[in-house]
Amino acid sequence: MAKEQAQIPVYLFTGFLSGGKTHMIQESMEDKRFNSGEKTLIILCEEGELELDPTAFFGQNIYLEIIESEDQLTKKKLTELTNKHLLDRIIVEYNGMWLLQKLYEAMPDNWGIYQQMMFAEAETFLAYNANMRQLTVDKLTDAEMVILNRTPADIDKDAVHKVIRGINRRAAITYDYPDGHVEYDDIEDPLPYDLNAPVVEISDTDYAIWYRDMAEELDKYAGKTMHIKGLVARDKTLGKDALVVGRHVMTCCADDISFHGLVCKFDGPIDLKTRDWITVTATLKLEEHKLYHRVGPVLYVKEWARAEVPDPEIATFY
Repeated sequence: MAKEQAQIPVYLFTGFLSGGKTHMIQESMEDKRFNSGEKTLIILCEEGELELDPTAFFGQNIYLEIIESEDQLTKKKLTELTNKHLLDRIIVEYNGMWLLQKLYEAMPDNWGIYQQMMFAEAETFLAYNANMRQLTVDKLTDAEMVILNRTPADIDKDAVHKVIRGINRRAAITYDYPDGHVEYDDIEDPLPYDLNAPVVEISDTDYAIWYRDMAEELDKYAGKTMHIKGLVARDKTLGKDALVVGRHVMTCCADDISFHGLVCKFDGPIDLKTRDWITVTATLKLEEHKLYHRVGPVLYVKEWARAEVPDPEIATFY
């Protein structure tokens, strides 16, 4: 039996120019608590305003490699870099204009992301989100921590919080001010509906938030009675007494719209067709289902009615 290959931990620094990625890597590598002799490969995927100064920390344990173009980001290339050195860990400063899926697909099998951080300049964060929404969403989605550098005293934390939480509900949010002090986001982030109500009402505007929260914390919805509006999708394999109800959800742009639905089971045959809109009051149960190929949420319908198309028809997080 082949022995499993140990994974090399990868520290992934993402974000846009002037966000502070290089500065953080520089500080980390100069800190003996972080750089205490571990054999470290640093891969730079972009040239920022601040250049990494390896002379401050370079030793026999540090290796520096540069990926100059997205075309070089291949599994073959990254495997070559991995095999070139005997490594304890890898640090990647990723180009903010490249989608992370490109890196994920190119990662060798023995790479494992240990920590993923997004860096952004606080004053330009909202502008980047408005003008390059897809790239912002791409960098925020899997981030464990979001660090906003050069934070001005009058920053609109509510607006920043709303953008980040609309994409990622788990990331820690940190504000780094020019005078050196750091503040942490402590804005309460309650769900926009009452999960303890006898019937949990999911409004048209909250469908995307509800679906994502349910997908992330499925157990807390088990046994809850839900009232939602959705689009019907019929599947012959479900039989005449079951169908899928859901909404098309847009995370960042038209290119990433996808249908997010749940299996609904009725007491008997139901005369509905694909693209009908309905509201359902139903109890959510967790059970194995062939449509999910695993345990998933199934709505057992108590009441239903035909419904008008919501405005807007596409559900969003913001």
